[in-house]
Amino acid sequence: MSTLQDDKMRYLLEHDFFQDFNRLEMWAIERTTTMFTCEPGRLFYSAGEIGEVLFILKEGTVHLYRLTSEGRKLIVATLTKGAVFGEMSLIGQGMHNTFAEVVRPARVCVMSRGDVETLLRQKPQMALRLMSIMGQRLQAAERQLEQLAFNRIPARLATLILALGEEGNEVRGHTHQELADMLGTYRETATLILNEFKGQGLIEIGRKQIHILDRPGLAAIAGESG
Repeated sequence: MSTLQDDKMRYLLEHDFFQDFNRLEMWAIERTTTMFTCEPGRLFYSAGEIGEVLFILKEGTVHLYRLTSEGRKLIVATLTKGAVFGEMSLIGQGMHNTFAEVVRPARVCVMSRGDVETLLRQKPQMALRLMSIMGQRLQAAERQLEQLAFNRIPARLATLILALGEEGNEVRGHTHQELADMLGTYRETATLILNEFKGQGLIEIGRKQIHILDRPGLAAIAGESG
């Protein structure tokens, strides 16, 4: 039977983040890495904190979000298996206004800041990967900001549905509240627009599921600006 330690080692070996390490180096990393499970609602860090750890998500889903001045959530990233987060602490930056919260049961590997800094000195390639992760997240945030600034909510919701269903015509596992949080709007507004899309024959709606019926129609709405 596989032990928790074996499970952790196997996951670390498979992760792209450690692809330049040999087996002996990986054993050293495994000994300094903690893996634990957590349930929905667990906060890894809150706005303004300067974290001392790097998180690597093995299973589950984590939302990175901010709070608007009205107290509403604005989800800035949805992280799934393989995601790395908490990286801003490694360059001496706080998490600004960002929270990291578990939304699906998760298993996470955690490395201390000191251990990560040691690895970065040993393997400069890791620093480049961290920079790539941060760059991709920044690009996503800029796209979201552009959507918020220039597009009406129906256009933003159509864009979101198309993005979430990029690999097929099914969008699964998202409540209306989560969709609203990704748009920075109210759940009632998201539900109203989803029902309008359904009435237009663009989608079908199930429990935590949206089936895309008319991609070109959604794309036309997504292309409409304010």
